[in-house]
Amino acid sequence: MILTEWFIFFLILQVIHFLGTWKLYTKAGRKAWEALVPVYNTVVLMKIINRPWWWVILLFIPVINVIMLPVIWVETIRSFGKNSTTDTILVVVTLGFYIFHVNYMLDVNYIQDRSLKPTTATGEWISSILFAVVAATIVHTYFMQPYTIPTGSLERTLLVGDFLFVSKFHYGARTPMTAVSFPMVHDTIPVVRTKSYTSSPQYPYFRLPGFQDIKRNDIVVFSWPIDTVRFFRDRSKKSFYKPIDKKSNYVKRCVGVPGDSLSVVDGYVHINGEKNQLPDRAQLQFRHTGTTKGSSFNMQNLYNRYKIKSNEFGYNEQFFEAQCITEDAATKFKNHPNVADIQRVIAPKGQKDPGIFPNNGKVNWNSDNFGPIYIPEAGKTVKMDLKSFSLYRRIIEVYEGSELGIGNKLSVNGTQILLNGTPIDTYTFKQDYYWMMGDNRHNSEDSRVWGYVPANHIVGKPVFIWFSWDTNAKGLFNKIRWERMFTTVGGSGEPISYFKYFLIVLFGWVIYNQYRKRKKGA
Repeated sequence: MILTEWFIFFLILQVIHFLGTWKLYTKAGRKAWEALVPVYNTVVLMKIINRPWWWVILLFIPVINVIMLPVIWVETIRSFGKNSTTDTILVVVTLGFYIFHVNYMLDVNYIQDRSLKPTTATGEWISSILFAVVAATIVHTYFMQPYTIPTGSLERTLLVGDFLFVSKFHYGARTPMTAVSFPMVHDTIPVVRTKSYTSSPQYPYFRLPGFQDIKRNDIVVFSWPIDTVRFFRDRSKKSFYKPIDKKSNYVKRCVGVPGDSLSVVDGYVHINGEKNQLPDRAQLQFRHTGTTKGSSFNMQNLYNRYKIKSNEFGYNEQFFEAQCITEDAATKFKNHPNVADIQRVIAPKGQKDPGIFPNNGKVNWNSDNFGPIYIPEAGKTVKMDLKSFSLYRRIIEVYEGSELGIGNKLSVNGTQILLNGTPIDTYTFKQDYYWMMGDNRHNSEDSRVWGYVPANHIVGKPVFIWFSWDTNAKGLFNKIRWERMFTTVGGSGEPISYFKYFLIVLFGWVIYNQYRKRKKGA
């Protein structure tokens, strides 16, 4: 739904509210016209049901409003004496239209000094749970979201099994676009494994102001642009339409920002013709192969000295292959007594890989030698020809077309590019785009496969690892990566764990509370 459609929908809701409540307003000592004025009618209603004025704000926060509406319906009828379980069920299952019945068909009286305390333990429990969900949803949606690292594309900076807190406010929180959704879950309700949302209606895209822009080499969480799977890791052939904010969340390093000219040369990113300088915590890894001296390898020794895991390493009496290893580790590994020779695997320049963006088999690009390409910037204009047609087709048709409710169709007539049947020589981009890649260059599905990441797909910035779990380790104590707990994602130098300081503060707080209670009871 576009902004105009939402405005019309909002006005219709105001009329429905007026028709269903004006008599109740008058019975509560208010004027009938007060039930008609947008926003003001809600403020007055909060006074009628004896609830704080700031509840009005909750009714205008996406997702939160879906939770609050049934509460308002129930509170409204209870303010006029309809307290039974039947009344409560009826007003909820009829989506509030039971209030029409109360308004026109029943002779009810307004209860001005109605007690707001739940009359049963069950009611108090439900009330507490409800507002805990509201508070948690606000934090989850607009401030900080937990996230788990599912793949090794950013090893060794982020490991599989790291549990992160992702900041929504660094780049500005993206307000929910899906109007009706199960709170605090993403695209799938746990256990039952069913869709957690309705695809329509959709709110227009809006992002709150952030206090920093995405910088080159930032690690970023974003909505996977081409996601059509039911849930993460589902690779069935059946496709599902997914709204932007319900696409699977990915985490990669942003190696290209709007306005950059980017290329990949022998596995290394070049920006505007110069090799990209990564932060010191970034550890690029590549696939290496080599020959052995006919001896076996001690896998524990390989991991301890070279960070090569058993599931990333294979060998026989003549050859070996290491899937993920840094060049520094490869240089050291070359001196291993069982290694005769080692070299990095590089797809040569000019070798065509049809699985590489723009996925048309017409460019001689591969994962190691790619581009150059231009990363679009909002407001900038590019020439449209047969070459740029392939690069920007999805941007124009999907990211600046169907996902925004615009029916863009890009086509070719000879050498002429057509947009919705009209010849064009240039195109001006409506939003910024980014280029995301994993540090594990030969084990990362990233922008080299599916292209640009639009600005409206950005979720947030990982800032903190609060827990880390190694499923391959043996023993419960060993599975916890203690050295990674309470470490920051950004920064320079070796990550420092603040877990012991957390325990000291927690212990001090417990001691203080015990002391305060004893002093109060004395």
